Amino acid sequence: MSKENLIKNIRNIPDFPIPGVQFKDVTTLFKNSECLKELADIMYEMYRDKRITKVVGIESRGFIMGPILALRLNAGFIPIRKSGKLPAETIEESYAKEYGVDTIQIHKDAIDEKDVVLLHDDLLATGGTMEAAYKLVKKFSPKDISVNFIIELKGLGGREIFDKEAKVEAVLEL
Repeated sequence: MSKENLIKNIRNIPDFPIPGVQFKDVTTLFKNSECLKELADIMYEMYRDKRITKVVGIESRGFIMGPILALRLNAGFIPIRKSGKLPAETIEESYAKEYGVDTIQIHKDAIDEKDVVLLHDDLLATGGTMEAAYKLVKKFSPKDISVNFIIELKGLGGREIFDKEAKVEAVLEL
């Protein structure tokens, strides 16, 4: 398996969720055991020497590879969810979207200053959701934060919205 093969296994869905958008569906990577293993292996190699203590996955597709990567890295897994979905006390961050404002939350006791955090989601496009997640995690003052995506859509400017200290990486660039 290769990165080129992973790219070939991504399903493109035109005009979803709105006309003009070419949606990159990564669920086709997850259903293929060879692709799933390849993704896990590549992401493990990217972070195995970084001393990650917590992998933070963003709802919902970040909940698929996030726990797999956490298990491989011997780290804990922390979910970031949309407002009102987490049962214990939370902190939150709001952000602007193309069609309004959204809010994400994390449990107040999820991370501490000793943690080395890997933030994960499936896709970097304009970056609004991950920027909010990054700001949310920074409120905990962890030792370090890395940001990871399966796919980065080049040319949409998502990477540029992060501050200079952010370590942003993607497995695939399209």
